[in-house]
Amino acid sequence: MKRLLAGALMAAAFAMPAAAQAPAPAAGQTTFVQAGRLLADPASGRVETQKTLVIQNGRVVRIADGYVAEPGGRVVDLKDSFVLPGLIDSHVHITGEQNRNSLMEEVTLSSADLAMHGVRFGRRTLMAGFTTVADLGAENNAIFALRDAVARGDVEAPRIVASGSAISVHGGHGDVNGFSDDVMHVLRPGSVCSGADDCRRAVREQVWKGADVIKITATGGVLSNTAAGLGQQFSQEELNAIVDAAHRMGRKVTAHAHGGDGIVSFLKAGGDSIEHGTYLDNEGIALLKKNKGYLVPTLMAGDFVYRVASGPNNFFTPAQTAKALEAGPKMLDMARRAHQAGVRIAFGTDTGVSAHGQNAGEFALLVRAGMTPLEAVQAATVNAADHLGLAAEIGALTPGKAADVIAVKGDPLSDVTVLQNVSFVMKGGVQAKP
Repeated sequence: MKRLLAGALMAAAFAMPAAAQAPAPAAGQTTFVQAGRLLADPASGRVETQKTLVIQNGRVVRIADGYVAEPGGRVVDLKDSFVLPGLIDSHVHITGEQNRNSLMEEVTLSSADLAMHGVRFGRRTLMAGFTTVADLGAENNAIFALRDAVARGDVEAPRIVASGSAISVHGGHGDVNGFSDDVMHVLRPGSVCSGADDCRRAVREQVWKGADVIKITATGGVLSNTAAGLGQQFSQEELNAIVDAAHRMGRKVTAHAHGGDGIVSFLKAGGDSIEHGTYLDNEGIALLKKNKGYLVPTLMAGDFVYRVASGPNNFFTPAQTAKALEAGPKMLDMARRAHQAGVRIAFGTDTGVSAHGQNAGEFALLVRAGMTPLEAVQAATVNAADHLGLAAEIGALTPGKAADVIAVKGDPLSDVTVLQNVSFVMKGGVQAKP
């Protein structure tokens, strides 16, 4: 199956217009990116002027003073731009997007269909300036084939860290809900489990199938078509088993979690990070800090589901609508409290709930939650890179890091919304936009 998917993905890549991507630098060719303003290391917050990024073999080798070039090199003129590292979205669903037909698509789309959607949505995400994403919850064959095709260079999209199917409880968020019994049994993923031993099995199978990270649904969720609430769904024994099994196999564990009880229980089990965090309380905040974990607030998801559920064109089911109206309005205040308490925050949007390519809308919401523009940029660069275990590769443009480079015409440290209009994108030394 994966070979068939990879072949289809390659065909889709070759079918793209020739102008879609600039030619890759010739072997050994040096690229000189001349930056009017440069935020090479967001951790420092230091913006330098009139600098040149010297790039070879897809990596930054040095940062030169002034605008320099050498014979035979390729020059990228960004003297009129603000240059910074490629952005990182720590929570997407790249193979799909919420719409009126989402429930029907669960039973009509194949793995190959989902992978093809991922090709389209992946390119849209890359053009928005996101050079790395973490996909947290997709059909295994589709997302792992897409991830591998991107890594080979067959598909123009962000590099992908993938969890594949989420570890979920029978009947809960992440299981199949809302269809007849015979349909649900066919569609149910093997990552659904009950009992500590079964949940260890589910984690080990996800690692075996190719998961880079383990994603679990520690609580109920808004978009599962079941009136099962937003509270804890795994038992403490199951959570302990999941985290232990994942860590023993070298994988971090991140938890979809809304209810405060599920957040606390997961963090007590040693979990690494929290996605959403709607009802995060003081105990959860203290445990996140103790664990040195990250919160991924996904404020765009809360904003989107509330607007749909409360609007005239609501396409959610009654169960989804009730949970969207409950959770959506609470997320901004949760992020504000977490930030004030000093919780580490990594940028993530849950895009696929909202529309792909609009990921940068999260920046304005993070600022509304009390972060400075620089802190919001740090969340999408150095923090997200550390959160994903990729700090040695991405998140900054210091020598030795991947040449993931974006540019905007304004100053994102004064007006973070300019990141919604990225004018230049380079991933791994290959120019993707314009």
